[in-house]
Amino acid sequence: MRLTISQIQQMKEKGEKIVMLTAYDYLSAKLIDEAGVDVILVGDSLGMVMLGYDSPIPVTMEEMLHHTKAVVRGSRRALVVGDMPFMTYQVEMGEAIRNAARFIQEGGAQAVKLEGGQNIAETVKRLVSCGIPVMGHIGLTPQYMHQLGDYAARGTSRESALRLLEDARALQAAGAFAIVLESVPADLATIITRVLAIPTIGVGAGPDCDGQDQVVSDILGLGTEFVPKEISKRYASLGDAIKRAISDYVKEIKAVTFPTREHSYPIAPEIVRELEDLALAD
Repeated sequence: MRLTISQIQQMKEKGEKIVMLTAYDYLSAKLIDEAGVDVILVGDSLGMVMLGYDSPIPVTMEEMLHHTKAVVRGSRRALVVGDMPFMTYQVEMGEAIRNAARFIQEGGAQAVKLEGGQNIAETVKRLVSCGIPVMGHIGLTPQYMHQLGDYAARGTSRESALRLLEDARALQAAGAFAIVLESVPADLATIITRVLAIPTIGVGAGPDCDGQDQVVSDILGLGTEFVPKEISKRYASLGDAIKRAISDYVKEIKAVTFPTREHSYPIAPEIVRELEDLALAD
């Protein structure tokens, strides 16, 4: 049985940390799920990680649904959250509801995530009223990158900190079941977590959030991109191990040391002789 948003809420109330990981495919989801992760976010960061885009802006609904379906097929216990891509919920309310519903109906997700605060509170309220669980996302919001201009931390000034606190309150009032706090000072994240009745999920927001999120390729060391220490921790260097393994494979193929006869299927000698005779006769 999958975890529900009610169980995620109960984890906050019990003081039990919520573990979220961002992933994009069947195999990763299967391993993550079996390892005991509570929530899998199918993030629009797949644009950079899986599709080679420079940002999440070009990611489409069809691409998100494709990857969400794969993650759902690979998981059994974790709550799966689909990240609504850029401009799929900002233009018109009816379109936002239809797109969010597609994540639930077609993608098989149990919730969706939206970036923004007070500016999207009404959209969150409408989605929730339609029976679609919503996770909010404030602080550093990559979909707003052309407006923000950089990937710097948010909420470091008095004005921006107060704005984030009000954004969090607005999302909770609108019915969001949890809120991602990305790249905000730990002290601010602590205050927001204390003020809210719903869980906070930190990404570079210190240890006091109710849960934490990382991108699976970052913690496994699968990418080559620099990840600031404030945001992520690398638990393995699988990228280097994979490159070494493939390099060894290339060398063995070139040297004809793999495959050997032991790596092939047997055939009866008399059949081989018959085939050779036929080949020579031709």
